[in-house]
Amino acid sequence: MSEAIQFLEPNAAILSRRKEIVADLAELVPAERLVQEPNELVPFETDGFIAYRRRPLAVVLPETTAQVAAVMKYCNKYGIPIVPRGAGTSLSGGAIPQEDAVVLGLSAMTKILDIDYANRCATVQAGVTNLSISDAVGGDGFFYAPDPSSQLACTIGGNIGMNSGGAHCLKYGVTTNNLLGVKLVLVDGTVIELGGKALDSAGYDLLGLVCGSEGQLGVITEATVRLIAKPEGARPVLFGFDSAEAAGSCVADVIGAGIVPVAIEFMDKPAIEICEAFAHAGYPLDVEALLIIEVEGSEAEMEAMLASIVEIAKRHGVKTVRESQSAMESALIWKGRKSAFGATGRIADYICMDGTVPLSQLAYVLKKTSEITDRYGLRVANVFHAGDGNMHPLILYNINDPEDAAKAEAAGMEILKLCVDAGGCLTGEHGVGIEKRDLMRHQYAEADLAQQMAVRAAFDPLWTLNPSKVFPLDGRTAA
Repeated sequence: MSEAIQFLEPNAAILSRRKEIVADLAELVPAERLVQEPNELVPFETDGFIAYRRRPLAVVLPETTAQVAAVMKYCNKYGIPIVPRGAGTSLSGGAIPQEDAVVLGLSAMTKILDIDYANRCATVQAGVTNLSISDAVGGDGFFYAPDPSSQLACTIGGNIGMNSGGAHCLKYGVTTNNLLGVKLVLVDGTVIELGGKALDSAGYDLLGLVCGSEGQLGVITEATVRLIAKPEGARPVLFGFDSAEAAGSCVADVIGAGIVPVAIEFMDKPAIEICEAFAHAGYPLDVEALLIIEVEGSEAEMEAMLASIVEIAKRHGVKTVRESQSAMESALIWKGRKSAFGATGRIADYICMDGTVPLSQLAYVLKKTSEITDRYGLRVANVFHAGDGNMHPLILYNINDPEDAAKAEAAGMEILKLCVDAGGCLTGEHGVGIEKRDLMRHQYAEADLAQQMAVRAAFDPLWTLNPSKVFPLDGRTAA
């Protein structure tokens, strides 16, 4: 296991009181909601960022906001760190605990509390999975727009913590654009409500601050999210190109022309081959890069938009244009894309990057990404949300080879720096977690970081909520 990323030293005083702390927690939640046996704690040691793991002090799986508040109040009283956890799909290490921390898992809070079509919103507990919201309202002609690839498993609480996006965020926005309100438990156990069913609320936009805060300002137990009416029709189209640069330039020109499809997804040749072998979606295997462009609306609207996109694609030497001819074919096309991370995991370990770049820089960054991984002797599969420049290069390596793991991490850090230097940022939807924490100084000046840390410290003066994450460890004293 690589140890390039450092964690805080566990508090020896807390570790020495483990038996007493576990006994106290047992008074706050039902016995079946407390995990304490060493072998039962193993699944909570890590998340989707599997290169690092730490076994927590204990795990609590509350079912109610009141139980969350009681645990928060207790831990705050004794200075015990808390690590909120949803489904554990984080790819940046956002839910990896430390040895003196209590993991507060929200996976048992799975109730859809209210569906309000008149106000086009739904209120759900934090452990509700992303996809289950759309499943619950789909029969009535609505859906929940953000759709990360892990939407079958990832939870709304985690989506809010990382401000998750997905393939259709190009048109509908990411989590923050679809979030109306939350119930938030503060570090001392106080329960507050931010936002609500109305489109706007008075005062500071604390809801916007909480979304993307990675569990460091409080623990979300409920959320009110926006519901959107299903479009009249939708059609994904495959565009194959002879180079990644040509595909990247095509994306920039489509958006530059004022055309906003519902989604533009990119795959390079390695990703195409991996996903096609898994999903059998009918992706062309004789191209170097593939765009999945989905349009929606009436038949006339879709035809007009596609005609404009095809004309732009021709200017970039498009080799293949194939429209979906049925609902089943559309489902297969999206199955291939949304299975990319899992399909890649079948053939190799990988680190998934999450940098975002201006569309005008896509072709350049793709070229430089290949040069970086080639220099380290590693393979890379690129699959990402091209419409908003959110890149997800998957760097393939052997996790059991320390030298290989170190190369993968070093290459990943270079790619993220490249994204920032090209005018982009470190993360589009996966969050900072531990993965990008030490690159925050590459993105921000010291004054910028100090202000962010001051805001964090205002909510959590002792820095016990999700410690070791987001901010450089040596900067904590500045707050």
